[in-house]
Amino acid sequence: MAILEVNNLKKIYVTRFGSNQVQALSNINFSVEAGEYVAIMGESGSGKTTLLNILAALDRPTSGEVLLEGKNITGIKEKEISAFRRDNLGFVFQDFNLLDNFSLKDNIFLPLVLQGMSPGNMEQKLRPVAAKLGITEILSKYPYEVSGGQKQRTAVARALVTSPKLILADEPTGALDSKAADSLLKLFKEINDDGQTVLMVTHSTKAASNAKRVLFIKDGEVFHQIYRGTMNNEEMYSKISDTLTILATGGDINE
Repeated sequence: MAILEVNNLKKIYVTRFGSNQVQALSNINFSVEAGEYVAIMGESGSGKTTLLNILAALDRPTSGEVLLEGKNITGIKEKEISAFRRDNLGFVFQDFNLLDNFSLKDNIFLPLVLQGMSPGNMEQKLRPVAAKLGITEILSKYPYEVSGGQKQRTAVARALVTSPKLILADEPTGALDSKAADSLLKLFKEINDDGQTVLMVTHSTKAASNAKRVLFIKDGEVFHQIYRGTMNNEEMYSKISDTLTILATGGDINE
């Protein structure tokens, strides 16, 4: 069953005085099944960030619809949008977006506090997530006291603690060294193996090669997609690299 459906999505930005229009998305169509792990790739300016912002209900399309479990999120009223994001979506950002004056525990608790959850229930929600991510021992520390990898694990914990329908990750390995990035990608695989649906925007071929499917965006449209099938990470890496080369040189995809 599709948890996310994107139908005929178009986004046109108009300059301040209306003299110029920029078409960021032309006609995007795809769906994501419950439990999938999908990466979205494309060159800078291809429309990836615009697409992610619309999926995150941070921006509205010019036309088309985004259905999350059948609910059209593009039609949600402005005053209800924050609660909708908090209750249904988990976010992992490149720059972590942690509050330095909050401990790691309090950063993770933040969406639960906004939901009005009791302290006892918050602790119950936190324990298994912190154990899964290996951060139980550092929860009392502050973001400036821990490594980039530990910050990103905290950000993942914050995304998971609300039991979201969908995790949206924006360049999640972008600010990490190779060891921390490998650790995070292993973690994403484990989270997905547990049944969590993940959609990740990335420039990293290595990050994308961990996904079960890769969508390529070009000129605001879905250009191609690769399904993992029986391929291992090395084979996925090679296939993704070949497709990115074709994207960059303007060639055609031969199945």
